[in-house]
Amino acid sequence: MVTGGAGYVGSVVAAHLVAAGHDVVVLDDLSTGHRDAVPDKAQFVEGRVQDAAEHLDASFDAVLHFAASSLVGESVTDPAKYWHNNVGGSLALLDALRTHGVTRFVFSSTAAVYGAPEVSPITEDAPCAPTNPYGASKLTVDRLITSYCAAYGLRAVSLRYFNVAGAHGRYGERHATETHLIPLTLQVPNGTRGSVALYGTDYPTPDGTCVRDYIHVADLADAHLLALDATEVGGAATGHLICNLGTGTGFSVRDVVDAVRTVTGCAVPAHDAPRRAGDPPFLVAAADRARDVLGWHPTRTSLEDIVADAWSFLRDGEAGR
Repeated sequence: MVTGGAGYVGSVVAAHLVAAGHDVVVLDDLSTGHRDAVPDKAQFVEGRVQDAAEHLDASFDAVLHFAASSLVGESVTDPAKYWHNNVGGSLALLDALRTHGVTRFVFSSTAAVYGAPEVSPITEDAPCAPTNPYGASKLTVDRLITSYCAAYGLRAVSLRYFNVAGAHGRYGERHATETHLIPLTLQVPNGTRGSVALYGTDYPTPDGTCVRDYIHVADLADAHLLALDATEVGGAATGHLICNLGTGTGFSVRDVVDAVRTVTGCAVPAHDAPRRAGDPPFLVAAADRARDVLGWHPTRTSLEDIVADAWSFLRDGEAGR
C-alpha cells in the first residue's frame, strides 16, 4: 500500500514500485493529490489514511506512507490540521498495521525536523528542533515509529528528505499552493509569474542567498525501494532506521534562478526581498547512512538536469492534460 500515492513524491514512488514488479494499491483522499497521477497498473482506493484499517488486510506485506499535510506556513496558522492529519492519521495507520500483521513500513519524513541547525552538512544525529508545527508533527511520527518498532516488532525506515525537485515523466509537482523554489521560478518562463523574489541577499553564503540541497525525485524514489528492501526479514532495518536523503551539495537561490534561465532561455527577472523568519543560511544533508546502509547513490545530481525535467513536465505535461 502507498498512502498519498496520488501526490508528487508518492506517485513517483508508486510508479517505480510498479516498474519493479510490485502489486501496488494507492490510498489517497485526493485532497491535494490527482487521480491521473496514480500509475495505470496500480489499484486506486479513494479514502483517508485514518481509515486505512478498512482497506488493509493480511495479504499486504508493506506500507509506504506519504499522506500528510505539508505547507509550513499553513501549519503555523492552522496547527490543528497538522496534528490531526499527520500525527492522528499516522497513528491510525500504525495501529492498522498491527491489526493486520503488516510488519514493514517506510515513512516519508523531512529535514524540517532539524529546524535551523548550526552545523552543515546535517547528520541524522543532529539535534531535532523543528521551528513549525509541520516539522514537529513529522518528528512526532518518527518517535511513534521508534516506539512501535521496539514494542510490536515493526521494521521501519524513515527517510528525511531535503529539497525534492524535478519530475519523472508524467509525474511532477502540481500544488494548488506552490511554495517550492524551482516550480515557482519556472512560473516566470511559463507566463504565470512576472518575476521571482530573492528572500534575503545578505546571508553568510558565497552569493548572499540561502543554500539548499536539491534531490531529484527519481533518485528519491530509488531510495524508497532500497528502504523497502531493508525492511525485509534479515534486512538492515531490524528496528527503526532513520536516513537523510540529499546529495551533500548545496545550490543557492541565485544558482536556481540561473539554472532556470539557462534551461528555458528566459531572462527571469529577480528582485531582492527581505529575509523570511526562520530561513537558515545552509541546509545541506550528510547522507552517508543512506549510502552505506541502504546502498543508495543519487545519480541525477545536476541542477540544470533537475530543472530541465521539471520544465518539461510543466510545459509538456500540462499541455497533455
